Amino acid sequence: MSVLPLDCKLASDGMIPVPTIVPDKSHMHNRGEEFKEIAEKIINVTEMTVIWYTYGSNIAYNCTQCERYGRYCAFSSKMNQTFCMHQGTSSAVALVVLLLMVATGLYFSLRTRYNEEIHLKVEMFLKAYGTSKPTRYTFSEVKTIAKRFKENVGQGGFGSVYKGELPNGMPVAIKMLENSTGEGEDFINEVGTIGLIHHTNIVRLLGFCYEGKRRALIYEFMPNESLEKYIFLPDSNTNQSLLQPKKMVDVALGIARGMEYLHQGCNKRILHFDIKPHNILLDYNFNPKISDFGLAKLCARDQSIVTLTAARGTMGYIAPELYSRNFGGVSYKSDVYSFGMLVLEMVSGRRISDQSIESQNEVYLPEWIFGRLISGQDVVPNREMTAEEREKMGQLAIVALWCIQWNPKNRPSMTKVVNMLTGRLEGLQMAPKPFVSSERHQMP
Repeated sequence: MSVLPLDCKLASDGMIPVPTIVPDKSHMHNRGEEFKEIAEKIINVTEMTVIWYTYGSNIAYNCTQCERYGRYCAFSSKMNQTFCMHQGTSSAVALVVLLLMVATGLYFSLRTRYNEEIHLKVEMFLKAYGTSKPTRYTFSEVKTIAKRFKENVGQGGFGSVYKGELPNGMPVAIKMLENSTGEGEDFINEVGTIGLIHHTNIVRLLGFCYEGKRRALIYEFMPNESLEKYIFLPDSNTNQSLLQPKKMVDVALGIARGMEYLHQGCNKRILHFDIKPHNILLDYNFNPKISDFGLAKLCARDQSIVTLTAARGTMGYIAPELYSRNFGGVSYKSDVYSFGMLVLEMVSGRRISDQSIESQNEVYLPEWIFGRLISGQDVVPNREMTAEEREKMGQLAIVALWCIQWNPKNRPSMTKVVNMLTGRLEGLQMAPKPFVSSERHQMP
């Protein structure tokens, strides 16, 4: 038997074994007293000795060992076993719970304040934007236009795209910014850039909705979806029939003209920073239109270098200088690089980095195309074309290689690209190896 200290504290969430109570030796004659009297003496802190009978009882033995080391003995009726509890456990748990409650309250308070600041920022922008902006719709009106979002025609990192119809019967695409991040910049960029642009090769923004977290952009509908769909078709025969060499040049020229307008034709220069096949939409006649200005940046037309806090764009199409300033400053030439990568994919029908290619030497597309051009081989080996068409594809690939030079100063402007694509391809010189930036090879 072991003596249980009188200051013992017991924690339990159910019934526990009751220790046997034995009077002190000086009170042995009271063994026949009624239980009520013994209980009263214990309650009144009479000189009684409370002990655990450890014989044959794991619970009693565990509690004795627990208290011997200055801890509290506790019992869980769910697990049907005892456990030791440090004296400061209750206080520590209470403190942790309190801190968690304070942190949670502070988080929601700051988040609410942050959302209010974003809302105010966007509303101030829309107010300053004036009456020249596209039509602003309520979310209820957007639901009507989108026919309650029944027809989903696209999905992206930003959210979903639905087909709808304006009251005048015009078909439209409604882009819901469901995963909008940042301080409302993606929404402001879209409305603040293409909202004022009217160009045949840039998708037109017809309206928008902004109600707190409910944000939507309404564009003219492009029935043939994106260029990506036709470049990487599994059926190469279908690809060949839809994108003939002449049509490829026309599509590349249309994209180049749209980019030239963004860089030179507006009051402020607009840098897109996300030119890729997925963001080139095709209308009824397969005319290309640049879309998705969520990463765009506006700058003065005479501003040669822009400042960015981090690289923006899609892997494979991002210019080297966006990763490291050792390659040069970030400018409109960064968009030129993305355009070059897009054209290489369009010409070859392959992705920039295709891991399905068995030969490691052919994985990186620009290097593979450069090697074929240097050796006098066709850049599209498995396609039936006339000699004139093969020459045109080779020249288109050379233009693309000039656009992806690692040194931004060696890349042509989009104005020069347009000139190259509108009949001056005959005297085009071979571009230097695009992935060597130590030498300067400017276009003649």
